[in-house]
Amino acid sequence: MNFDFDDELGYDEGGTEPAQDERRARSFIAFRPGQRIGKKFADTWWGNAWIEAIERTALDPEQLKKGRRYAFAGQVGAITVSPGRISALVHDGDQYTPHDTVIRIGILTDAEWNRLLDRVAAKAGYIAALLDRDMPPDLVNAADDVGVRLLPSYGDLEPDCDCPSWDHPCRHTAALAYQASWLLDRDPFVLLLMRGRAEAELIEELRLRNARRPNTTTADDEAGTTAEEAFAVAAAALPDPPRPVQGEPMALAPLLAEHDVLGIDAEALGVLAADVASRARQLLAAAREEVLAPEHDAWQDAVRLAARMPRSRAARRLGEASGRAAALPRAIRAWEYAGAAGVDTVDAVFSPPKAVADRATDALREALEGDSAAPEVKTWRNRWTVGPDVQVRYGRDGRWYPFRRHSGGWWLAGPPSPEPAEALLDLSRG
Repeated sequence: MNFDFDDELGYDEGGTEPAQDERRARSFIAFRPGQRIGKKFADTWWGNAWIEAIERTALDPEQLKKGRRYAFAGQVGAITVSPGRISALVHDGDQYTPHDTVIRIGILTDAEWNRLLDRVAAKAGYIAALLDRDMPPDLVNAADDVGVRLLPSYGDLEPDCDCPSWDHPCRHTAALAYQASWLLDRDPFVLLLMRGRAEAELIEELRLRNARRPNTTTADDEAGTTAEEAFAVAAAALPDPPRPVQGEPMALAPLLAEHDVLGIDAEALGVLAADVASRARQLLAAAREEVLAPEHDAWQDAVRLAARMPRSRAARRLGEASGRAAALPRAIRAWEYAGAAGVDTVDAVFSPPKAVADRATDALREALEGDSAAPEVKTWRNRWTVGPDVQVRYGRDGRWYPFRRHSGGWWLAGPPSPEPAEALLDLSRG
């Protein structure tokens, strides 16, 4: 989306008029708190180059740490990128003191853009990579060869903030810089916009350059089949479907262990290979039925893989990599009973519709009616606790999940039921 802004734009080394820069501005909605999970910031090498440039200018590492916390906590507002500058309002922890925060970066001159675009247009792979939201290192090296520096280095980024801090950068500009790396990860055209040109005009300039390139086609190149002739040829028959595989499948792990393939964890690789085959079967079946195959987030994928080998070293590594090793055994149990929906119900806390909550409370109390020793039904959000060790939870999928307290935590104790009283009954049977 393009937006017009009246505020002063960043410095312009190429003489671009401010009105043109305003039309080039792009605004990105704010990242939600917790939207980016983990310790790593940039996923791409060019995103990390951006972070390195801002960190190398830092006078106080403590401000960088605070900026990282602000970024992960979602305290940076909508980010606006225009030639020579990137800006946002950044809040402190109280959320009532937004600071006008800007990072400036020098833009390329017209002569530099001409040299860069000539080099990019000369190789179709560069254009294809950019359109695929990738920035190959070879492209940056090619820019360096013609005297154009695309990625910022030490001293290229100038942070500015209206907060009273004298730090360079302050925690607010550090937070903006870290979130800017997420935008760069998604789209390298954001970096090119900072350097002075928007995506649409870059694509148009590259198109014009390609149109002006001389036609070097020879007579030999022109020889071939016309489209009319090609479409007139009858389609070749497809080969017969493969025959069913005969015999018992070979276990992959012992084969890898026997040959010591690159020191790889044979057991884990064997499980991954089996999982890939299983997922491929699901995708094919879903395509055949014209339905969507189930999608899992990173935690659910870790649980799904660990459930295939719950007592293995690979499962322990999955728990450590996810940062939730202590929660993995309960999640595996939930997966075994109800898949991804069961795993979600272990952690999900939300308020169901009032009609659903009232009906569930009445149903559970009615199920316990007549038992003089029946415990009280206590309700909290989507959880109904009956006594010290029994709980029924309402899942996001509209089903009811039986939980039992064990070893200081709540464990899924059976498959879900369509009604809360049935889930409670399953617990009494267990």
